[in-house]
Amino acid sequence: MMFDLMDGKVARWRRTASLLGQELDSLADLISFGVAPAVCAFSVGMRTFLDTIILTIFIACGIARLARYNATVASIPKDASGKISYFEGTPIPTTLCIVALIGYLVKNEQLEDHLPGGVINLSTRVAFHPFVLLYGISGIAMVSKTLKIPKI
Repeated sequence: MMFDLMDGKVARWRRTASLLGQELDSLADLISFGVAPAVCAFSVGMRTFLDTIILTIFIACGIARLARYNATVASIPKDASGKISYFEGTPIPTTLCIVALIGYLVKNEQLEDHLPGGVINLSTRVAFHPFVLLYGISGIAMVSKTLKIPKI
């Protein structure tokens, strides 16, 4: 997260930016704040078929959020220093909140079927962990067009 914050500050300080740098930043964000949190979820026990569908949708929402940002960054209002004034949808680094919660659960050995909410069996073959819905909600919030969050 520190490197993610610093790369934008350095680019604004140097008054340089490139399309390649923007795309590499988005790729790093997707891996750090999209794929890695989904892998954490999978590794602590969210492995049912429905869990993996929701985690895959979460990653797809991260891709869509970053792609939309890159496509619209030129048209979003900016202040005098070149920073945008708001985010459309939640920024992808907000997923660190979920990762912190997973870290807490790991520390307290609440893994697999002991995750908060346990596991819900919808039928003999279909189950999911309600905890995975946090990923679904986070993904939806990332791609929300109406949610505008002021950038500090």
